[in-house]
Amino acid sequence: MRSALFRRTDKSEPAAEAIAKEGGKGRPTPTRKEAQAASKERARAGMDKKGAQKLLRERRAENNKKMREGMKSGDERYLPPRDQGPVKRFIRNWVDSRITFTEFLLPILIVIMVLMSVGKPGSSTQSVASLLWSASILLLLVDIVYTRFRLRRALRARFPGEDLKGTTFYAFIRILQIRPLRMPKTQVKIGQKLD
Repeated sequence: MRSALFRRTDKSEPAAEAIAKEGGKGRPTPTRKEAQAASKERARAGMDKKGAQKLLRERRAENNKKMREGMKSGDERYLPPRDQGPVKRFIRNWVDSRITFTEFLLPILIVIMVLMSVGKPGSSTQSVASLLWSASILLLLVDIVYTRFRLRRALRARFPGEDLKGTTFYAFIRILQIRPLRMPKTQVKIGQKLD
């Protein structure tokens, strides 16, 4: 009687193993036979799992090196989509051929922070830091307006039919980067005329 109580009587219900788990790996676990066959296949190919992973890492490192070199040289094939195209290349060259106040903003802000932390409240160093802060904000605004105006004029002259949406933002992101660390690397010298 006890065995009949706990015994499964309805054979039409699906087995617990057949019910798919939510958030599973999306494929069934291989049987021991399948796993051993895959292992033998790798051994026949002359490569174990570690060897295959090492080869994959080496290929990935080689591809990454090629991409870095391509980005440094400005090769269009290796640039990310945000940097591709003749308009973006012109903006990079236009920005790199000029010196603006904005590219010195980061070092100026560091100097301001040091002056603020060194002086006592109400001291002359804090007054200088406050004055330098106000002057840098004013110069930054003037530089942004002036650079945007000149860049838009140059872009309209060079690319009359192109959509110029996002070009100002792209230029200012480039300007804010420290010149030696800019990626893609600068292709023009300061003061060089663009053809």
